[in-house]
Amino acid sequence: MQKKKLENIAKDVVQFEINALKNLKRCINPSFNKIVNILINCKNGKVIISGVGKSGIVARKWAATFSSTGTSSFFLDALNASHGDMGQITSNDVVILISNSGESNELKNIIQYVSRNKNIKLIGITSKKNSTLYKNSDCSFLMPISKEAGPENIVPTSSTTTQLALGDAIAVACMYYKKFTKLDFKKFHPSGTLSIKLKTVEDLMIKGRKLPFVLENTKMKKALKIITNKKLGVLIVIRKNGYTSGIITDGDLKRIAQKYHKFEELEIKKVMKKNPISVNENTLAASALSIMNQKKITSLCIHKNKFSKKTIGLIHMHDILKSNIN
Repeated sequence: MQKKKLENIAKDVVQFEINALKNLKRCINPSFNKIVNILINCKNGKVIISGVGKSGIVARKWAATFSSTGTSSFFLDALNASHGDMGQITSNDVVILISNSGESNELKNIIQYVSRNKNIKLIGITSKKNSTLYKNSDCSFLMPISKEAGPENIVPTSSTTTQLALGDAIAVACMYYKKFTKLDFKKFHPSGTLSIKLKTVEDLMIKGRKLPFVLENTKMKKALKIITNKKLGVLIVIRKNGYTSGIITDGDLKRIAQKYHKFEELEIKKVMKKNPISVNENTLAASALSIMNQKKITSLCIHKNKFSKKTIGLIHMHDILKSNIN
């Protein structure tokens, strides 16, 4: 087969699915709102999603996307449900069944089981208005009847694409409602490249007893010992009330030693850099690195909420670079 013909086939498949998505867009109606409201009000139960065949694979994707975006859910294998796994469904749960025909035999047992318990909500996703699933659901979403790509209109392609898109739309709508942020997203994705990009200074900062605090009236002789013992190359200068007033680096100390005679008797407040830059604990480590590069410094103080003068941590450029953040 010629390469050009293969490319045309690919373009046709994509166009079929684009058309199906356009039809789905036109089908978004108040039923969508009702689904989202049911999910966000499911606070004492679980969200359970199931389907058969290709729709079952889509159901797994829905469950994964929901869970990763703040709507706790899991996939229930429809066949195993009829052999004991039905016990995973309990009162106050929400069950979502995805079926193009709405008549899959494996789902009928789940429909019957859920219908017996008034405290379980059933959401049906199907293309058939006269189907068992549509008629027995507390909330039904009628999918557009899609012409499948490929010969004979037999392979689930366009229909599963629209199912996937609907799941994404529901998940994102719930995210907006819950004000789900990238910081929340990071909590559910502790590993991988994305998590690295979403690391905050709080994740990497030096804190507690490791912090190199010194009082303003500390003599330089003592300051030298502290900066040597802490091995961070920097000292955070604080007042008696604990508020940060300055910062001094080992590079500063070397320059001071050359400039002042008997510099060891100097009080650190006379030579420190006043009002050091401080960032909120939720600042992305990548943003902190950018600030350091712009200001040509190697460390930043870290504060919590609006208390910028109260240092709770210290972040060094090396700590960020070691985490492969750039």
